[in-house]
Amino acid sequence: MRISCPRQPDGERRVALTPDVVTKLVAAGHTVHVAPGAGEQAGFPDAAYTDAGADVGPSEAAVDLTVTVVDPGGAPTGALLGLLDPFVATDRMAGLAAAGTTVFAFEAVPRTTRAQVVDALSSQATAAGYQAVLVGAEASDRFFPMLTTAAGTIRPAKVVVLGAGVAGLQAIATARRLGAVVSAFDVRAAAAEQVESLGARFITLDDEPTDASDAGGYATQLADDAQQRIIDGLRPHLADADVIVSTAAIPGRPAPKLVDDTSLTAMRRGAVVVDLAAATGGNTTRTEPGVRVVHDGVVLIGDTDLVGGVAADASRMYAKNVAAFVELLAGDDGAYAPDWEDDIVAGSCIARDGRLVHPRLAPTPT
Repeated sequence: MRISCPRQPDGERRVALTPDVVTKLVAAGHTVHVAPGAGEQAGFPDAAYTDAGADVGPSEAAVDLTVTVVDPGGAPTGALLGLLDPFVATDRMAGLAAAGTTVFAFEAVPRTTRAQVVDALSSQATAAGYQAVLVGAEASDRFFPMLTTAAGTIRPAKVVVLGAGVAGLQAIATARRLGAVVSAFDVRAAAAEQVESLGARFITLDDEPTDASDAGGYATQLADDAQQRIIDGLRPHLADADVIVSTAAIPGRPAPKLVDDTSLTAMRRGAVVVDLAAATGGNTTRTEPGVRVVHDGVVLIGDTDLVGGVAADASRMYAKNVAAFVELLAGDDGAYAPDWEDDIVAGSCIARDGRLVHPRLAPTPT
């Protein structure tokens, strides 16, 4: 299989293939082309790719598979694999389908045990959750751990994490490592045990946690009245927080609002909210994507590229997800030969044979 790794659009520091993964792909019989400078911002120079066996330079040969972190633009020949936001960028997906590109999106990977090795959403969420706590700690006016000093004892910071998916759980673990007292909330009933296993307290509202998740394990949208009950129930817990990390997201939909203006006003001055859902509207009513703002004395951080702060390790994890997916697309002889009966291959496919094929995007038969 001939695999191409393009340079990412401006602002994206990660790269889809790292030199160690290129070495393994070449050893498996694949030909790998890496665009000049593709890994520079993640700390991987062209020379490292050349040493790994990649062809670095202008590509003139036909490509079977283009692997990318985000949409590279254009209409790649053959197949395209990446984080493509397919359920939001629907017009773009239709355009790729019309151009004849076969599209595989990590956002559509089934949430199964077998698919964990190709679950790029989870690997990148791990990086985001870790970074969110470090950013929150840097912006906070409080020490995270308890300190016993000659000037007296300083109590530990209180951190609240909203959403206990992969990013949220990593945020909990990181805040705990830094010595903070952590509590967390999630609409999914199964999350309580995971939160408590990390040494955090699960926030239980007057309504018992429901199983607000779909068959794939993702959180689902709540009715307006249920949403308001959650906002009201969380308010006293948020008022006592020093740092809030919000990670609540619903695939393909705007982020749920969990922190309204009343909640922000009730929070102490100097508190910090790191909103990982900023790119899809944010979990607070005052989040601004890509901007750090102050509202009623509360610092709101809507950074949409937290993962880029650890681009090297985020790329290493992502490249391993890519390599595992390549194995699913390769036949016994290493050629591009997807097994369309495979649930991961079929489930992740957005476009094929000139048309949209994913159930969420394919036209309804008439």
